Amino acid sequence: MANERQRNQILGLLFFGVLMAALDIAIVGPALPSIQTVFSADERALSWVFSIYVLGNLIGTPPIAALSDRFGRRALYIASLSGFALGSLLVALAPSFPILLVGRLVQGFSAGGIFPVASAVIGDTFPPERRGSALGLIGAVFGIAFLIGPILGGLLLLLGWQWLFLINLPIAAILIAFSAKLLPGRTRDTTAPFDVAGLATLAVMLTGLAYGLTELDPALLRAGELPWLAIGALIIAIVFVPLFIAVERRAAEPILQPTIFRSRQIWLTAALAIGAGIAESAIVFVPALVTAAYGVSSSTASFMLLPVVLAMAVGSPVSGRMLDQFGSRIVVTIGVVFSGIGLIILGGWPASIIAFYLASVVMGIGLAILLGAALRYILLNEVPANERAAAQGLLTVTMGSGQLLGAVLVGLIAAAGGGAVGGYGLAFFSIGIVMLLLTLAALGLKSRAAERASALAHAHS
Repeated sequence: MANERQRNQILGLLFFGVLMAALDIAIVGPALPSIQTVFSADERALSWVFSIYVLGNLIGTPPIAALSDRFGRRALYIASLSGFALGSLLVALAPSFPILLVGRLVQGFSAGGIFPVASAVIGDTFPPERRGSALGLIGAVFGIAFLIGPILGGLLLLLGWQWLFLINLPIAAILIAFSAKLLPGRTRDTTAPFDVAGLATLAVMLTGLAYGLTELDPALLRAGELPWLAIGALIIAIVFVPLFIAVERRAAEPILQPTIFRSRQIWLTAALAIGAGIAESAIVFVPALVTAAYGVSSSTASFMLLPVVLAMAVGSPVSGRMLDQFGSRIVVTIGVVFSGIGLIILGGWPASIIAFYLASVVMGIGLAILLGAALRYILLNEVPANERAAAQGLLTVTMGSGQLLGAVLVGLIAAAGGGAVGGYGLAFFSIGIVMLLLTLAALGLKSRAAERASALAHAHS
């Protein structure tokens, strides 16, 4: 276990690595109009600048996480940073729109290793009683990124849209240099062959899921048209689930250990992660509600989300310290209840500006808990050291699946409610009810004493 000074240095390194990846999501929006003009892309094609990043992230997370359990955190964190820089360079220098999408895919794939490996490093270097605070600080990165992202994006855009991506190159180089110096290397040796079959089946399964949910256009479904490619992709994803389980049971060293799924704690955490992803995706549609309800511009609507972002930036480190003090059951329950109540207030009184700002703060605190430290904290305590990154990767996949599913649900429910203010209000209210139902899952988590006992047992395993 590292000493206090080393832990602080490692935490700073991980903080800036995750911030780089988070900022790339927050600042890419301002580049889209220029990208659309330069490459003559239509709206549907332009949406893939975001979607293909999500696809790469889902596919990249499990193998990178598993490889870091096998070959060490340092090697895979450096590989992830290097891949992210390469993807950024491809995007900036892309001679055509397909090459730009390849660059975004490489970025997303590489970013799939940054947060899970960072969380696993915290498990490796921080004692159980300090992990919540460390994870809370890392979780605050996303709120900070969305605070400074638009400002940084606007400044870099003055130099040209390519600089929104080129800025990642010197940052990645500095982080790689410090990673080589500070991060732990390989901690175990194994002669078992890498689980190539598991990786291949998982990649097909996740690709089908991501593509199917992304292309499941609510507008087509409302019109009675069936997007057969999307439905076919989802069927492939479902068919590959039992195949993946069978492959993993036979693998000498599987990407996802089947023993992980014997833990009730992990099943509950996965369900909560899907719910958190659905709630997070609902936030994306809040500006549309604000524009319709108050008649403001799109840019003003985005600024009105500032209370949500501030609540997330403050709430994540505070909830991290609460995890160390009270355990996950109490903290996660608060997160689920606050998220649900915030969405219900927003959906129940969509035309009230007072209700909007109250809901923003309550919802922001709830999401800070669920998207920040809490669920990652549970998994660090629930698995042995050689499965930490894989478990964190599983969390990223389930949360990402929830995000994709949530986007489809909001679109369908809003349309069923007649669109505009009433439709979005119904969508947020419905998702709020779903979040409150997940309180049962939160209350089913282990007590603080039982959780601490698991952490100590795995610390010596």
